[in-house]
Amino acid sequence: MTFRRQLQLDIQPLILLLFSMVSISYALLDPEILLKFKSSLTNHTALKSWENSSNPICNGERSNWIGVVCQKGAVLGLKLENMGLSGTIDANTLVALSSLRTLNFMNNNFNGSIPEFNKLTGLRTIFLSYNRFSGDIPGNAFKGMVRLNKLYLSKNRYTGPIPASLATLPRLSDLKLDGNRFSGEIPDFKQEKLHVVDLSNNQLEGPIPASLSKMNADMFAGNKGVCGAPLKACEATVTIIFPTSTTPADPRENVSPNFMNKISMWIIVIPIVVGVFILLAIVAFVIINQRKKPLPNPKLKAIKVEDRASAASSNETKPTEAAPKLTFVRDDDGDKFDLQDLLNGSAEILGSGCFGSSYRTSLPDGTAMVVKRYKQMNGVGKEDFQEHMRRIGRLRHNNVLTLVAYYYRKDEKLFVCDFVQNCSLAVHLHAHQTLGQPGLDWPTRLKIVKGVAKGLAYLHKELPSLIAPHGHLKSSNVLLNESFEPLLTDYALIPVINAESAHELMVAYKSPEYVQHGRVTKKTDVWSLGVLILEIMTGKFPSNFFLKGKGNDEEDIVTWVKSKLGDDDRETLLTNLEVFDREMGAIGVSDGKMMKQLLKIGLSCCEDDVQKRIDLKEAAGRIEGLKLRNMSNDGEFFSAIASDCEEDMKW
Repeated sequence: MTFRRQLQLDIQPLILLLFSMVSISYALLDPEILLKFKSSLTNHTALKSWENSSNPICNGERSNWIGVVCQKGAVLGLKLENMGLSGTIDANTLVALSSLRTLNFMNNNFNGSIPEFNKLTGLRTIFLSYNRFSGDIPGNAFKGMVRLNKLYLSKNRYTGPIPASLATLPRLSDLKLDGNRFSGEIPDFKQEKLHVVDLSNNQLEGPIPASLSKMNADMFAGNKGVCGAPLKACEATVTIIFPTSTTPADPRENVSPNFMNKISMWIIVIPIVVGVFILLAIVAFVIINQRKKPLPNPKLKAIKVEDRASAASSNETKPTEAAPKLTFVRDDDGDKFDLQDLLNGSAEILGSGCFGSSYRTSLPDGTAMVVKRYKQMNGVGKEDFQEHMRRIGRLRHNNVLTLVAYYYRKDEKLFVCDFVQNCSLAVHLHAHQTLGQPGLDWPTRLKIVKGVAKGLAYLHKELPSLIAPHGHLKSSNVLLNESFEPLLTDYALIPVINAESAHELMVAYKSPEYVQHGRVTKKTDVWSLGVLILEIMTGKFPSNFFLKGKGNDEEDIVTWVKSKLGDDDRETLLTNLEVFDREMGAIGVSDGKMMKQLLKIGLSCCEDDVQKRIDLKEAAGRIEGLKLRNMSNDGEFFSAIASDCEEDMKW
């Protein structure tokens, strides 16, 4: 007994040592695996931190390699969105990462067929949206992936039928296949946990399965051949089956000529009778509907508002109580109006953004208003949503567009605000020719930058509890009034936008700190301000952040401006006039120096390292310190060199 116990005591340390050696060997393999995976990629400059070193990839939850998600010292996932990557996603190499649970390659430049993800049976989430993948997906492409719960393939070029294996995944909860070229019928998805299925803008046809009949109709929009709930009912089809003889003999031998003539006559008459009946039914339907109350302007039919609570209430509820109502959050002496006033007014669609469409409509007194429809807000409770709206409604600043009212429904929300006449900053920077207007001059651009900085500083002061009080600052979210005073829009949305949509679409989640470390900071809005300043000064669109995937040779605006620095010598940039937008015209020498100062401020706001990036207070103060001077005696800064640079300045 003593010998056995002593043997156990001697063996236990050896067993522990053996397990620790196995664990260490796996940890040492991870760098080799990821470096091999990196070699299958092209244009992988964003993965500079992926290199052999003595330091492990993961220290607990912290990663030493960009884009690697760690948990308990193991590689849990790869978050490589917005990095300009292309090449091959080598699933065979990733099989060796036993703890791998999530892959995010959204907003890159990958193409070709779908990777063999079914070899990675432990995956729970796959995000491939906004790439260039194409071709048919095999029916068994996802067979055996029993843990998969989220699959995003939006905005690619996939063709053929939707893979049948998707309908067999027991834990699937989110499926986004919109913006592809899938064809054929929709599989019968019967998963109980499946609550998001976006199949819009494909080439699907046939009836929608009953299991998906309660989904939002927008999830099937853009498929001309799809029918059934929640869309319009499928047209009934009648198949006429003519009896055939059971004998091999020619049936005409036993049929009299008179009988054949009667059949021929009925074949002609029946379609005519059916056609007349259908025509009469259509005429009757039109007449009946013309007698009803006229519908709202067809351009606003997309704004469908229903009071679900009233639909579920008893029949004793009064009709007036069932009417949907706006909730006003702007306290002023202006006349209040009803939602129906907006829907009944003449309207036009202004455009479609990341989160929904905007409509211009008129009140009965002729006042123009804008109604914006949001559909990615169903993840927040009604009370929390209303409290956030009240907080936004209290904001008052000359450079912040005030929210007038909102309408709440679980599936969608409507925001109502004043109509701003002079379009967005993006239009004036990149499409002013369509307005028949000249480009913005330097004094106007400086005025806009100052206004944006003031509005942003105000949001940070009034909404201190939000990490990124704006969160979605870009040129299309800056409106200009008739005097070119900027007004910030689409601010403070992070608390109410669904997390998945926010991470996929909002500007804050394109920042270096989020791409590299998966976090948003108080300086994230400063980075957005810096990108906007560079866009205003150069006239160059920040394509890397907002239009990723349009071309392999695209260079983002920050990298483009910094490339003019040479060996980090900023004065090199300041003598290179090519960097400035030639649409600004002739500028005095003193103002030219000021333009250089503003460009410096923009670059300071765009530092990748958050610690080196200036804070908003400093940025706003330095911008406000820029004062226009009299340029009459300065000589001309741009006009003398505009013609020399013109051939080289191709945006």
